[in-house]
Amino acid sequence: MLDKSKISSQWGRLSWFEKGCFVGVISVIVLAVVGPWIAPHDPYFVDLDKSLLPPSSEHWFGTDVDGRDILSRLLFGARSTLLAPLGVIVFAASVGTVIGTIAALNPGVVDELIMRLCDVGLAFPALVLSIGLASALGPSLRSAIIALALTWWPGYARLVRSLVLEVTHKEFIESAKVLGVPRRKIVFRHILPNALNAMYVQTTIDVSAVILVISGLSFIGAGAQPPSSEWGAMVTSGRDYMLTGWWTVVVPGIAISLTAMLFNLSGDALRVLNDPTLKQSRG
Repeated sequence: MLDKSKISSQWGRLSWFEKGCFVGVISVIVLAVVGPWIAPHDPYFVDLDKSLLPPSSEHWFGTDVDGRDILSRLLFGARSTLLAPLGVIVFAASVGTVIGTIAALNPGVVDELIMRLCDVGLAFPALVLSIGLASALGPSLRSAIIALALTWWPGYARLVRSLVLEVTHKEFIESAKVLGVPRRKIVFRHILPNALNAMYVQTTIDVSAVILVISGLSFIGAGAQPPSSEWGAMVTSGRDYMLTGWWTVVVPGIAISLTAMLFNLSGDALRVLNDPTLKQSRG
């Protein structure tokens, strides 16, 4: 796991831009938590007299076709936009870790069967499989989460398998075996904690990818449905009014892109903190 005692000393090795990305991710998470309490308007209140108002002092990001305040909808939708990818990643990483570890520790038939199953899952783009599963389950944000969770774990299983295999050949693991340390203790106290270092980086980067995929599913009608304030659904609601109300698409689109970029760049910065070779190259 990450050595917290060394993070502060390595923090200075990050550029101001990388530090800003961490601050940006934290800011987005804070806004998602407190958004419903600081939203200036009811995000679901329909007022057709205020339909497609441009950005102003009263409505900073304008209003949509139903007269709903876009800023308020962004703040409310931030929670579902972030919680959905986190749910997908937690499930996929957990299942992938278990299956990948089983494959690595049981070479032979078990390993081959699991890896061929992962190959089948990775042979098709996650978006294509997710569209099919979400459509079969019925268009909704819940269906999108389930579909992505079921299609995202093979990548983690393959990653964990390779990491565990690498650690099991280390000298300290061989020493533990010679000393008669129980296998369960070796796995949970030595192999997994050392093997899963790279998972922090991968999960952070994958959050950005899942945000984009879930937004894409909502955009094509397979994810969150109106009147949801999920950001992808907001883009869908405003796409027919690009000429008369460009802000209805541009504002949530920028929010999606910026959030995904922040998580992606934060993953790269986390890799710098966690990779000794990168630390030395910056020293």
